[in-house]
Amino acid sequence: MDLGGRVALVTGASRGIGRAVAIALAGRGAHVAVNYNGNAGAAEETASLVREHGVEALVIRADVADQEQVGAMMQQVLQKFKRIDILVNNAGITRDNILALLQEQDWDAVINTNLKGAYHCAKAALRPMLKARWGRIINISSVVALTGNPGQTNYAAAKAGLIGFTKSLAREIGSRNITVNAIAPGYIATDMTTNLTEENKAQLLKSVPLGRLGAPEDIAAAAAFLAGEGAGYITGQVIVVDGGMAM
Repeated sequence: MDLGGRVALVTGASRGIGRAVAIALAGRGAHVAVNYNGNAGAAEETASLVREHGVEALVIRADVADQEQVGAMMQQVLQKFKRIDILVNNAGITRDNILALLQEQDWDAVINTNLKGAYHCAKAALRPMLKARWGRIINISSVVALTGNPGQTNYAAAKAGLIGFTKSLAREIGSRNITVNAIAPGYIATDMTTNLTEENKAQLLKSVPLGRLGAPEDIAAAAAFLAGEGAGYITGQVIVVDGGMAM
């Protein structure tokens, strides 16, 4: 329970990786603010799973692409818990298409949520973290930031931007005992992969040495480690959790 008494905010926590991360942090003793933008029922379900670990949960609706909503969300967290120690920038969307057919609004939507959203949330969390001289910022990137992927120029650009953001921010605030790291998941069995055909999945698995899709809990385990005291000397790093796909 090395996160006992800590407070975490996990964006996009209503399902998938975000839900698994929220539950893993709660399992280590952290109180969790569960952010969502669309599905209130799913967010409440995440909160219930968090509370099963004997910690508190706060459900907050906010679009991370909107700076005012992020500011209001942070105020709710601070009013409830008086602190924020851990920020997990997980909220993300896809709007896939080949570049020749990719609409500008789909480019902007992905960049604004997946990259600019992390900027909004990290900036809002910095003041209380700097004051406390302790913090963990964990950005959920993607293996496609390292390898590229046809039809995902917008998504890959946003996730690659997160890596540069991670490394630069880590250099800015390391002296204040705040670490900033990124996790790059490979193909994870979530709602984003349910539309894959069995043939597509079989083709994908040929590129994964471990021979299986990842589970949200695989990413959550890495996030929980990075959030804990044992990771206090790790910053500016990209932890690739992809079954060996991008070696």
